[in-house]
Amino acid sequence: MQEGAILAKARRGDTDAFERLISDYERKLYAVCLRMMASPQDAQDALQDAMLRIWRGLPEFDERARFATWAYRVTTNACLDALRKKKTRSASSLEALEEQGYLPEDPSASPEEIVITDSRRQAVQEALSMLSPDARAALLLRDIQGESYESVAESLGLTLGTVKSRIHRAREKLAGILAGNPELFERDSVQSRTDGGKEGVHDAL
Repeated sequence: MQEGAILAKARRGDTDAFERLISDYERKLYAVCLRMMASPQDAQDALQDAMLRIWRGLPEFDERARFATWAYRVTTNACLDALRKKKTRSASSLEALEEQGYLPEDPSASPEEIVITDSRRQAVQEALSMLSPDARAALLLRDIQGESYESVAESLGLTLGTVKSRIHRAREKLAGILAGNPELFERDSVQSRTDGGKEGVHDAL
C-alpha cells in the first residue's frame, strides 16, 4: 500500500495504519532526538512525545508539506521544548549510539584507528552539545538528515535566509570547537568536515 493511502487511513484514526506509517520513520526520528538530547533516555522520551504529537496532529496535517518534513518539524520542536525545560547540555553517550547501530566500525580498521575514530566522534558529539538548541536543530536536519535548506526552513518555521545564516554560523562555531582538538583534527580537516555539508559532519559522527 502506498504511503498516501496509509496516511489517509491514519488520519481517520486507524491506529494500525499509523503504526505502519510511523515505523518507516521511527529510526530517523530517534536519530534526531538522540543527537538533540543529552541521553538515550531523554531521546526516547522526546521521541514518544513527538510520536504522540504526530498522532494527535494528523487530522490537521494539510499535506502541503511532505509527511517526512512535517514529522521532522514536530520531532525537532518536541526536542527543543524538552531542552528548554531541562536546559540539558551534556553530550550524547557514545556507547548508546553504538548500541543503536549508528556507529558501525570498519572491520578492516586497526585498533589504533578505531580508537581515533571513536575519539573524533565523541569530540563532534560534545561540540554539537555546545551549540544552542536552535542552531543544533538546523544543523542536524541539514547536515545529518540531509534535508534541503527549504525543508529545514519549513520544518523550523523560519525564513530560508535565517536558516542559511544559522547553519553557516553553526558550522563556523563547530569548526572552531573542533580546532581545539589538534591531536584529533587538523585545521583543514575540520574546515572540510563542517563546510562539506552532510558528508563532512555525517562522516564525523
